[in-house]
Amino acid sequence: MDGELLSVLEKRIETLLDGYATLKQEHARLSEENQRLLLEREGLKGRIDAIISRLETV
Repeated sequence: MDGELLSVLEKRIETLLDGYATLKQEHARLSEENQRLLLEREGLKGRIDAIISRLETV
């Protein structure tokens, strides 16, 4: 019975570790995407500010 219990526990631990690895990869991907979107937002903000400035001088 102890062998069976250890086997079940080992499978659960492997499942948890696989899930952890998947979540870690997803986190890294989302962090990269977030950084890209922040840079894109800053670029758009700069363009909008420039357009507003030009409109104010008209």
